[in-house]
Amino acid sequence: MASVFWDAEGILFTDYLEKGTITGEYYSSLPTRLDEKFVRKYPVCKKKKIIFNRDSAPAHESVLAMGKLRDLHYELLKLSPYFPDLAPSDFCLFPKLKLFLAGQRFSSNQEAIAAVGGYFADLTKNHYRDGIMALEHRWNKCISLKGDYVEK
Repeated sequence: MASVFWDAEGILFTDYLEKGTITGEYYSSLPTRLDEKFVRKYPVCKKKKIIFNRDSAPAHESVLAMGKLRDLHYELLKLSPYFPDLAPSDFCLFPKLKLFLAGQRFSSNQEAIAAVGGYFADLTKNHYRDGIMALEHRWNKCISLKGDYVEK
């Protein structure tokens, strides 16, 4: 299981959970690590407000995770739990990754992790930027359709 955090310029941080389930405790540890990567990449943004988009999985909504995001002063993008259309990873990042991985067999987790890392590294900055920019279009479409499913 991979937790991938990215912005308009690329991957900020990826964490791989090789065994087990994503719990509130596990998920609440990720924002601190993400924040460290973000501040390292964008030192001038240390005092800026970060808007955090996540889905409504129980671990993401846990008291621990919400507390950690609040402690870091992240602003949460408020989404309905039924808007999968508004998760940029689901419409921008993962569909082509699934195609890339289709039919491949890996002899170890490390081999799979390396393949995924290589795939992400080969994506252009435009791919990431376009994914973030598409969020506004999809958001407006969800509103105009009163929450009905957005294909594209």
